[in-house]
Amino acid sequence: LWPWLLASSGLSALVQLVTLPFFPDSPSYLLIQKGNEEACRKAIRKLWGEGDHQAEIDDIMKEKAAMTSTKTLRVLEVIKERSLRWQLYILMTVMTTLQLCGINAIYFYSFEVFHTAKFEEHLIPYVSLGVGLCECLSSILCSTLIDRFGRKVLLWGGYTLMCSVLALLTMTLSLQHQFFWMHYFSVILIFLFVIFYGIGP
Repeated sequence: LWPWLLASSGLSALVQLVTLPFFPDSPSYLLIQKGNEEACRKAIRKLWGEGDHQAEIDDIMKEKAAMTSTKTLRVLEVIKERSLRWQLYILMTVMTTLQLCGINAIYFYSFEVFHTAKFEEHLIPYVSLGVGLCECLSSILCSTLIDRFGRKVLLWGGYTLMCSVLALLTMTLSLQHQFFWMHYFSVILIFLFVIFYGIGP
């Protein structure tokens, strides 16, 4: 079953490969990059139907004018630019915490935790699949929550809950040989951590 499950991702790639030639080019790409206003109008009509789309074209023209007036910076110039310093710090902090948040360790050690929790050997891959499914579903949930609460709240909340879960998980793994029910609590915490990771970072 697992080879078929892994190969199933190729199905979506095949669907995209077959259908992509039938999709119109992006109107903004046609107007800004190619400078072809007629092709842009044709693409807009194909995407949004017949009608007066002059307002959309005017927006794209404003975007083009803004892009031409903006200087393209190289990497070293971005680093040296004082006006971009705080944005760069925030971006580096978010990306660093994303890499060091512990999600890779959770995925790496989850098999061992499930095995210690006395799950049957043939069920463990499906439990691991459930962990991945939790991340997928929580990411979808995040897309609906981000408009309501904002990115900042989700980041702070996600990292706070993840830190709390990791602290509890450290405690349950340390006490798992003293209390038999700690194994199952560890499994629940792994699922919670993955859900909070999908909703937050």
